[in-house]
Amino acid sequence: MGEEEAAAAKLAFTPTWVLAIVCLVIVSISLAAERFLHYLGKCLKHKKQKALFSALQRLKEELMLLGFISFVLSLSQGFITSICIPETSTGIMLPCKRDNHIVAEGAKICKKKGDVPLLSLEALHQLHIFIFVLGLVHVVFCAATILFGGAKMRKWKHWETEIHREVQKKLQQANSEGKGTPSSIVVLHRSHQDEFVRERAKGSWMKLAVVSWITAFLKQFHDSVSKSDYEALRSAFIVMHYPQKPDFDFHKYMIRAVEHEFKRVVGISWYLWLFVIVFLLLNINGWHTYFWLAFLPLFLLLIVGAKLEHIITRLAQEAAASLSKDTEEAPKIKPSKGHFWFHKPELVLHMIHFILFQNSFEIGFFFWVLKGSVRA
Repeated sequence: MGEEEAAAAKLAFTPTWVLAIVCLVIVSISLAAERFLHYLGKCLKHKKQKALFSALQRLKEELMLLGFISFVLSLSQGFITSICIPETSTGIMLPCKRDNHIVAEGAKICKKKGDVPLLSLEALHQLHIFIFVLGLVHVVFCAATILFGGAKMRKWKHWETEIHREVQKKLQQANSEGKGTPSSIVVLHRSHQDEFVRERAKGSWMKLAVVSWITAFLKQFHDSVSKSDYEALRSAFIVMHYPQKPDFDFHKYMIRAVEHEFKRVVGISWYLWLFVIVFLLLNINGWHTYFWLAFLPLFLLLIVGAKLEHIITRLAQEAAASLSKDTEEAPKIKPSKGHFWFHKPELVLHMIHFILFQNSFEIGFFFWVLKGSVRA
């Protein structure tokens, strides 16, 4: 009796109540997850969170892709395990040292002497689990990222509330005096941007590129966005886009912008799957690929953080240069694509996308190896 016939026999002599209970549990968990995502989507649509709803759709697509991959692996496992290759080719590029008896057990499946299966059933099962764990951890990691990011941005809400109170107070004073656009609002914008320039561009030594980069690198570890940074960027944005609405809710606009960009970094793109394949190819015994790869997301994260901080510093330096002339106008803070690498802000998003995936990959690979070690 072959393996497929033995499996069929085992299923044929399995009590029906066991099959029913197992199917009930699997179907219940799947339906509960599907309903949760469905009602979460309805909630986001009801609150008009279009960007987050789009991100949720991306996550659904990723889960559907994982399900399709699982289906293909399950459907083709008989065909894959029936492919035989020469035994000599299986000793190249091994991730771990192998015992000879393992090869001998695999050789029993192949009829031709000296041949072994392309992939054993157990190895295919482990690969199946690895892909599923990778996708699941990536979904959880993306959700955790937006939750922690939202918690960080809630701090900015207090600053926005304080600015609104100050603006409303000055508008009420202007209305009581019968004035139009209060000059105090212009003074307020100037004070916000003056403080920003003093903190970011004070001292002639800050003009040195090396010093500004070192300062930007260290700044990301503590208070990466200070109150003066927020106030200055808010003032510059309002002066440029909403000069007649000094009470514009800049924090709400920032939340929408972050949600819009978040949907672009959710999901596993094709080049990220290619990265997984390259890692599996280079995970060779003695190369310590997993160890060296762990430094890659940290290195990229520090580079991105330093670059964003340096952009803020450059904005302050340009604003300080605009004050060289004796003028009563506010410093001119002009965000530009020229501050980014190759004039493309999308590169930063791609790097953040890769960092999120790489962290998920590291955590998923750790749990996968841990499961294998416990099982062994």
